[in-house]
Amino acid sequence: MRTLVVDASVIVKWMVPDHPQETHTPQALHILQEIKHGSLAVLQPPHWLTEVAAVMARLEPHIARDIIKLLYAMDLPVADDIEIYDRACLLSIEVGSHVFDTLYHAVALLTSDALLVTADEQYFRTAKKFGQILRLKEFPTDIPR
Repeated sequence: MRTLVVDASVIVKWMVPDHPQETHTPQALHILQEIKHGSLAVLQPPHWLTEVAAVMARLEPHIARDIIKLLYAMDLPVADDIEIYDRACLLSIEVGSHVFDTLYHAVALLTSDALLVTADEQYFRTAKKFGQILRLKEFPTDIPR
């Protein structure tokens, strides 16, 4: 089974798929469905819920608290060890991105057969050379279970 690391740019699309700023929501919702069906595994960095909470409080303040409760209840597995922080710091220095962004990628890089899925085009462009990263818009939705 493939393991995905999904960053906040993808998770926000799960919660507000009709928001005018959100694109490629069919791919994001497909990922969510495959996680729910057990066809895809997910592994997240320790800060994922905090980052999504920050985005939701800004984007949809009237429903942010409810959304965070729903996401918390999903109880997504978290990878939290020193190697992840170390790799995230190295990536941050190398690509000039915030550690909050590179933590997702570090989890993917340090997990066998894992892939970071992101809708963050800027991060993708700067970090694709490290591998194990895919743009959300390129995520296949026609893979049979």
